[in-house]
Amino acid sequence: MSACNWKNSYSPTPDTNDPMSQIQKLTVKGFKSIKNLDDFALRPLNVLIGANGAGKSNFINLFKFLAAVAGNNFPVDVQKWGGPEALLHYGSKTTPSIELEIQFSVSEGVTGAFENGYCLTLEATEDNRLIFSREEPMVRRTGYVVPKRYSLGSGHDSARIRTDKDSPSATVSRYAMEKLQTWRQYHFHDTGDTATVKRMHAVNDNLRLKPDAANLAAYLRKLKTTPQYERSYDHIVETVRRVAPFFNDFLFREEDTEYMQLEWTECSRPDTPWKAHVLSDGTLRFICLATLLLQPTALLPDTILIDEPELGLHPFAINLLAEMLKEAAESKQVIVSTQSVELLNNFQPEDVVVVQREGDASVFKRLDAQELADWLTADYSLGELWQRNVLGGRPTR
Repeated sequence: MSACNWKNSYSPTPDTNDPMSQIQKLTVKGFKSIKNLDDFALRPLNVLIGANGAGKSNFINLFKFLAAVAGNNFPVDVQKWGGPEALLHYGSKTTPSIELEIQFSVSEGVTGAFENGYCLTLEATEDNRLIFSREEPMVRRTGYVVPKRYSLGSGHDSARIRTDKDSPSATVSRYAMEKLQTWRQYHFHDTGDTATVKRMHAVNDNLRLKPDAANLAAYLRKLKTTPQYERSYDHIVETVRRVAPFFNDFLFREEDTEYMQLEWTECSRPDTPWKAHVLSDGTLRFICLATLLLQPTALLPDTILIDEPELGLHPFAINLLAEMLKEAAESKQVIVSTQSVELLNNFQPEDVVVVQREGDASVFKRLDAQELADWLTADYSLGELWQRNVLGGRPTR
């Protein structure tokens, strides 16, 4: 295909063997600004809007926290984040514990359909640690009201779902741990001179795209050179060209080497290689986002979390970003926060969660299309309604 006379001929092929696995409901009590969020339903696509400091980032960071719970170094991670006083809602004197409960979507088991879940309570200790006062994997057969809960004890500072091997709860523990570890929070904000995305990295560092795109070149190379991923690579390149018409293709050298960095060529000078530092910040961020959201479905994490992805993007690129987010949400769960009116205009009311600070706590409300029907039939966009403070989520005194 001629790089400068390309046509948008890509037609994505859904991966029907990749099951949808997502968070169905979430209860959060006592985590940072989230004082009490009870049985909050999540959809495949969740777009958080709200003023600075309302709690959008805290909601997204909650998933990073839960992934760390299932990780190898949770006690160390707690200290890196400032200890219990930085994680508990207004500190341990106000909030002695964090309570979390996750209900996952329905899964088909050998004996029928089940809804698995995981709940835990973490308490602060006098020596500045968090310990589990409750840890319970749970399972509910579809049609039953009350789930069966399995207690894994109390007093420990590392999750026991990691070592739950032979007990009656082992299957549910393994399910919960695997789901928590598949979540990924991505941030492509750093595009400065020392940004990791611009540095050399190992050619074989390509198992998955890293949260800061530090292995972007190696990952793109894998997509281009793996036959079953080549169509996704073409889709990424074609989408980048829509935002940056001067862009020709990424460049991958044939010589045998252990390390590489991102290189690309222009349409007008296909024989001249350029490095990442020549790209504008917005173009480089868009390349990272396109690679993340348009990669093969089988390689995507079950839940994708992105905080303010629109930073530095042209309005046209923001509209393309919205299409990519919606495409990813057809097969995976997407949770994104935004300050962009342009991005918000691309979504349906039911996709949007308004985050507001009421008193000392973050409050979350999903938009209702019926409640907004009169406004929407009057040809107001969601972005205009947000600017008029009809939706909430604006700075108030």
